[in-house]
Amino acid sequence: MAELDVMVLGQIARDLVLLVDEVPGAGGSAPVRRRRELLGGKGANQAVGLAQLGASVGLLGVVGDDEVGQRLLAQARADGIDVGRVLRRPGTPTGLIVDVVDADARWRYLEDLPEAALLGPDDVAGAADALRAARAVLVQLQQPSGAALVAARTAREAGRLVVLDGAPTDLADADELLAVADVLRADAQEVELVTGDAPRDAEGGLAAGRKLLRRGPSLLAIEVAGQGNAFVWPEGELFVPLSETPTVDDTGAGDAFVAALTLGLLRGEPRDRVARYAVAAAGATVGHPGGRPALTDEAIREQLGRIPAG
Repeated sequence: MAELDVMVLGQIARDLVLLVDEVPGAGGSAPVRRRRELLGGKGANQAVGLAQLGASVGLLGVVGDDEVGQRLLAQARADGIDVGRVLRRPGTPTGLIVDVVDADARWRYLEDLPEAALLGPDDVAGAADALRAARAVLVQLQQPSGAALVAARTAREAGRLVVLDGAPTDLADADELLAVADVLRADAQEVELVTGDAPRDAEGGLAAGRKLLRRGPSLLAIEVAGQGNAFVWPEGELFVPLSETPTVDDTGAGDAFVAALTLGLLRGEPRDRVARYAVAAAGATVGHPGGRPALTDEAIREQLGRIPAG
């Protein structure tokens, strides 16, 4: 098959976003100010972001054989994503994520992602040729660890760039996953799962990156919640503050971040430039409800101007 820039392995779901002034308590109700229904799930969001940035991208995930799955695949094709390796699982409902966002940009997730809507090791092995044919493989670690490990091993053996997003769901697989990864992106909670300690400031993020660097990846991108992102690689390190952008919903920021990070590395950009590009992409996503990115060159240039000097 033709070489793609990136093959993304991850969730595909119907994303229902509801904006309310205030989330009601038990027995209460609230009017919805705005509603959006989107192609969602972390894998799909990352693939959309990559396509918007100009990458050729394929998606490996699972939808049901229902009408919702059919509509999501049609949307992905319209977004320019190769969905030839997406599995349509008979008898499985397509995943659903409900994102309830209040007026203070606080979100609550309700997820219906049955086990059959996730990838298994055999599913990934069946797509090994597609993984080998991509310049980079982006593995979203909210999938079962066994499937993630097969994908990461396959890509590493083929000499492809291996990007991990998240923390292993099975810590027994963590050492091998990190050993075969080129890049690990983790938010503060995920860092705590892997290291036992969530970074609380810039130095804490850089320290966590140095610690994880010894376990295999050659680039760490570590979130410090509410402050910014620490980047650590063998020859250097950098902390990039968040862009100064009003937040409506930050649920898709990490997916846009990972998409931009992956593409910047494929383009051979210097690490410091890749870091700022990724943070700018995240900032371009928090100003609208829902996790779907809306990445353009203009939006990223604007965000680069909003990132404070580190």
